[in-house]
Amino acid sequence: MTQQPIEREIREAVVGRYAARARAALESAGVAPAAGACCAPGDAVPAGPTKLEFFDLGAGTALGAACDPNDPDCAVDVAPGASPSSSTRFGTLNYEQTEGVPAAALAASAGCGNPVAIAELRPGESVLDLGSGGGVDCFFAAHEVGASGQVWGLDMTPEMIQLARHNATQVDAKNVRFRLGEIEDIPFADASFDAIISNCVINLSTDKPQVFREAFRVLRPGGRLRVSDMVWTREVPAAQARDAEQWAGCIAGALRVEDYLGAIRAAGFVDVDARYEETESGLTSAYVSATRP
Repeated sequence: MTQQPIEREIREAVVGRYAARARAALESAGVAPAAGACCAPGDAVPAGPTKLEFFDLGAGTALGAACDPNDPDCAVDVAPGASPSSSTRFGTLNYEQTEGVPAAALAASAGCGNPVAIAELRPGESVLDLGSGGGVDCFFAAHEVGASGQVWGLDMTPEMIQLARHNATQVDAKNVRFRLGEIEDIPFADASFDAIISNCVINLSTDKPQVFREAFRVLRPGGRLRVSDMVWTREVPAAQARDAEQWAGCIAGALRVEDYLGAIRAAGFVDVDARYEETESGLTSAYVSATRP
């Protein structure tokens, strides 16, 4: 049996990697990362590069008591940017339209797909983004649900929450909010959302079955789980499985696709499906969909 790094090592590696990414985006605009806090919604919007990197996305995983997404005191109101891509190419962050999205949201974002493109979002819906990072997928989702809908971003890294709220200050709608929390213990009430999205984040969790149980809990009946994530089509190489940094890089923590889908079914979801392309390495990005009955 391959020995994995312990949970603490994995968490430290994940938080360290993505906190550094968020700090870099903030500091590039001359904005000081908040010391021991996550909330700086009034700062100027950071500028920065807009390159979207593959295989290196912020983590999500949870803190705090249940929170009603209709409660205005639960988090700071923020707002959306541009239209999402309609394409579902595999293995890339395929955002064809990024106009209107804060540059720092793009600078801090990286992943393995575009979950909004498969989420079938409709005006007026409530959406949760697990591991929202700098907020880019939240901004795309907000465009789809419109002013009558709402989008929540959940991330366990305080610097990412600060960055996401900071990014949102340049747009004037109020249908996106960000909250500090872990995806294994989602801090929202049962049946709060119509759809859950996530982009290359669930693979970072050390308890993926719990993530899917929590996703099931906070979705309404008929709610949709729409995820872009890394999966293996063969066993994880032993050297990578033992490396916490490889885990933080969305490699070692990825499950075999059969196990990934099995954990979703075990949580109670139906219509569970994955679309992906085979790769020589055995590691590939997949679009995963499921429905809460």
